[in-house]
Amino acid sequence: MLDKNDLVRDTIRMFLAEVQRFEIDNKEEADDAKALQIINKMIKQRNDSISQFKSGGREDLADKEQEEVNILSKYKPEQLSEEEVTAKVKDAIQDSGASSMQDIGKVMGVLKSSLAGSADMGMVSKIVKDELS
Repeated sequence: MLDKNDLVRDTIRMFLAEVQRFEIDNKEEADDAKALQIINKMIKQRNDSISQFKSGGREDLADKEQEEVNILSKYKPEQLSEEEVTAKVKDAIQDSGASSMQDIGKVMGVLKSSLAGSADMGMVSKIVKDELS
């Protein structure tokens, strides 16, 4: 606020409002894991908006949404690289005994808890499919 950066201020306020809404709706306090889920949800919403704005020819609005994504991303934990995710996927496949595409649910179940917040689950899913096929 002292820097007079309205976009950062407003983005953080939107996040805090989402956390408060979650707490009121679910009658529970939001812990770090829930806050991370909220941040990921907000980033996903903004990425969807960016693609819609770009297809509609509104680059100005797409740029604003991208800046909000960048601000929200600062508050996420360090993301794992593709090589680190691949190693974890191979370990999960070995631990779960998966051998075919039909076992993708078992592998994703193991990975979802261990990689939540530290990797993009879309990328994880793609790597699991590549490893099982």
